[in-house]
Amino acid sequence: MHHSKPYLVGITGGSASGKTRFLSALSDLFKEDDVCMLSQDNYYKPALEHAKDPNGHINYDLPQCIDMDRFYTDIHALKNGQAVSIQEYRFQHEEQFGQTLTIKPATIIIAEGLFIFYDERIRSLFDLSVFIEADAEVQYSRRLKRDTEERNIPAEFVKYQWDNHVMPAYHSYLLPYRSHADIIITNNTHFNNSLKVVADHFTAVLKS
Repeated sequence: MHHSKPYLVGITGGSASGKTRFLSALSDLFKEDDVCMLSQDNYYKPALEHAKDPNGHINYDLPQCIDMDRFYTDIHALKNGQAVSIQEYRFQHEEQFGQTLTIKPATIIIAEGLFIFYDERIRSLFDLSVFIEADAEVQYSRRLKRDTEERNIPAEFVKYQWDNHVMPAYHSYLLPYRSHADIIITNNTHFNNSLKVVADHFTAVLKS
């Protein structure tokens, strides 16, 4: 483990832009003391604290659903060489706590999530900012497949959330900050080339 200053990377992207798959492919290429990752999804506040929309449904696509202060504090802890523990958040099973995840500091620290550029304190920490996107219809069909198959959400409710929560949030909290990104990855069919570009950059950072 080098004692040089950690390199902070922010990776964001809309729902079903392929962000999770990209991050998992990227992580697989590096050792855990070289690259660690902090996911904003594990910082959801308890379901009871969430605001409901006019139809009585919780909107999970709002920054106030996330404990951004704790997320910010934990990024700093990793940056200062301290390990961080967080309980894994389980979608659709909010009442069951997931396992406790321990994230150990690494040379390259990735922070990922929907609102990491929207929160200026967090945005200003990044040495590299990456924005992953896909065409809206591609994202929607991916989200529909994932939510109906993996999360047992009825198709009409997936559409409801998409129209009332996901897209309004994208236009308010993600799209306005796209111009802050150093790298924009378009992932309609694949991200192979983009993955190579980011991985090569990481390798150069680790060597320097």
